[in-house]
Amino acid sequence: MKVILIAAITLDGHIARRSDEAITWSKDLKLFKKQTMGYPVIMGSNTEKTLAVELKGREKIVIHRNDNAKEILGELDAEKCFIIGGGMTYTKFAPFLTHMYLTPHPIVFGKGIQLFPNLKEEISLKFIRKVTVDKADGIFQFQYKVIR
Repeated sequence: MKVILIAAITLDGHIARRSDEAITWSKDLKLFKKQTMGYPVIMGSNTEKTLAVELKGREKIVIHRNDNAKEILGELDAEKCFIIGGGMTYTKFAPFLTHMYLTPHPIVFGKGIQLFPNLKEEISLKFIRKVTVDKADGIFQFQYKVIR
């Protein structure tokens, strides 16, 4: 099964300023919906609280601090699933990631929630493709395969 991290990030690698922040700067929501539709989406409980709309057409799996990533993935019967946040959830699922879809936005927070807080080992990536989100604003999604 493909386990895909999908995230809108700042140019300095943050996903939010605070855990309760509803992101309003994401221009890739249409692409996010298209890519995740029909597949399980896994998120932490703080991320669930920040959702502006219900994620219709997707199985929503909300995890908590003590949940086991390997067990959660083992229970899924799907071709792929998407890890949609937040930082602690990305870190928890890092050992199981097969792909990363990152959309950098032209903003710098300087501080906030990192994509991978407390990551224990380096992740090597191989570039797959660039998908245009908003050419005029220079926003593209970069897709990578995780190299193990």
